[in-house]
Amino acid sequence: QVQLVESGGGFVQAGGSLTLSCTASRSTSGFIMGWYRQAPGKQREKVATVTSGGTTYVAESVEGRFAISRDNRKDQVILQMNNLDPEDTAVYYCNLRRVVTPIQVYWGQGTQVTVAS
Repeated sequence: QVQLVESGGGFVQAGGSLTLSCTASRSTSGFIMGWYRQAPGKQREKVATVTSGGTTYVAESVEGRFAISRDNRKDQVILQMNNLDPEDTAVYYCNLRRVVTPIQVYWGQGTQVTVAS
């Protein structure tokens, strides 16, 4: 079992910045690390991911404002969120995913991000 410990959520005014971090309790080699979010009444959506080789994906809705990075030595993934908008208000979840067999998926407990207008 893998534990994902998230930190960095909070309350911020529109236009502000927050940094989310997530640290895994085991090696993340061969895993994709990423962030998803779920706003009230909406489905969980993918925000950004990064492979162990450094290939990134960022959702169109946050492109140019959010950046994802990864420290393989620390088994840590960081989501830098700039120019936050009230539409970004959600619970953000760290995700660790292995896409080759045996497929494994782990989720963090979630951290709340609230952006006030």
